[in-house]
Amino acid sequence: MNSPARFPSDFVWGAATAAYQIEGATTEDGRGVSVWDTFSAVPGNVRDGDTGEPGADHYHRYAEDLDLMSELGLQSYRFSIAWPRIQPSGSGVPNQKGLDFYRRLVEGLVERGIRPMATLFHWDLPQELQDRGGWENRDTAERFADYAEIVFGALHVRDWVTINEPKTVVDCGYREGIHAPGVKDDARAFVALHHLLLGHGLASQRLHAGHPGRRIGPALNLHPSYPADESPEALAAARHQDGLENRLYLDPIFKGRYPEDTMAWIAERGPMRDHIQEGDLATISEPIDLLGVQYYTPIFVNGEGERVFTHPRAQAEWLEIYPEGFHDILVRLEKDYGGVPLVITENGLATVDAPGPDGRVRDTERIDYLRDHLTAMHRAMAEGARVEAYHVWSLLDNYEWAEGYSQRFGIVRVDYETQKRTPKDSALWYRDVIKSGEVR
Repeated sequence: MNSPARFPSDFVWGAATAAYQIEGATTEDGRGVSVWDTFSAVPGNVRDGDTGEPGADHYHRYAEDLDLMSELGLQSYRFSIAWPRIQPSGSGVPNQKGLDFYRRLVEGLVERGIRPMATLFHWDLPQELQDRGGWENRDTAERFADYAEIVFGALHVRDWVTINEPKTVVDCGYREGIHAPGVKDDARAFVALHHLLLGHGLASQRLHAGHPGRRIGPALNLHPSYPADESPEALAAARHQDGLENRLYLDPIFKGRYPEDTMAWIAERGPMRDHIQEGDLATISEPIDLLGVQYYTPIFVNGEGERVFTHPRAQAEWLEIYPEGFHDILVRLEKDYGGVPLVITENGLATVDAPGPDGRVRDTERIDYLRDHLTAMHRAMAEGARVEAYHVWSLLDNYEWAEGYSQRFGIVRVDYETQKRTPKDSALWYRDVIKSGEVR
């Protein structure tokens, strides 16, 4: 039997959620309309017509959820702040009831000895900003920085995430149209990309200028890209895929420039270059204090540039189960972009799990996935990757965007009829990992 993977005593174990996916209460206490409220209300956009109401009713049940986190031994909780709760129209005077909710949440975490990690933008853009162009409008990046400054001043949080998965906003929201705002236009997509990164840089500058001692960085979903065979065509296709998946986001943040090969491809499809103003890349490359890494799946491509699946797939069919990819991307980050701590902000699996006759949820597939990925992460750390924390996705079953409530990523089951929480076997397994600091 292999010896257990033992983690450093100061390694931080946590779990993650996002506001629109769990909070519900979409029309309460002054919250404004978000793009996801609008998108999910259109028939056919989301499976079964599901919306973010009621989510996991976390807005009303946060105290119960805090106790649950404490019982599981969580040391960190990564959550997101709903911009429409703070500024219902996306600008102007903050909504005090919204700030108060997150203040109570942060205070409850601190009281229980759990570190808060707050994400500023997890896709729920105020609809009024979308009506004025959304992320295609440069002004949205400025409005985002203003919103960030309000929240920085209101909440005593050390670690901040600026933009969650800008690539998913770009690819799913603007290229494929399967997420809000539902656009299918490459030309518009890459303009939005630049302004998302600009918003990240502007918010980072505000934190550094006004709140020394705190830390900030983006959360990037990184997909190691591999050739599906050894042909020169597949090797070239994998390099191109890596540009779109990884370098297009990492290079401007770490190196102050977009990758030239990828930009040449984008230039054939739209006017992104025309929207890059003098000083933008210096802003985007404002030094970050941490990098949020989200890993779910690799991308294997053939010589035609088509995705090929070579390993088992999960219920979420885009998710190819390949722990080695987690190891590879972490080692690559240290080699190519080293110098900042890495925080795993998401990693997890949706499974078809249901309570047995005894009420117990035996999600062995999720346990196997987490064990294998934590072991791969441990190997990367042994090879020099500076990973300081890990957050499983997700604490709770929740609204899985275009898939509605049909996919469950939680280590805690939510009965959406009663809102009863039931820790799955994976939650109990994870609790033991946290307690022992070992993965067996």
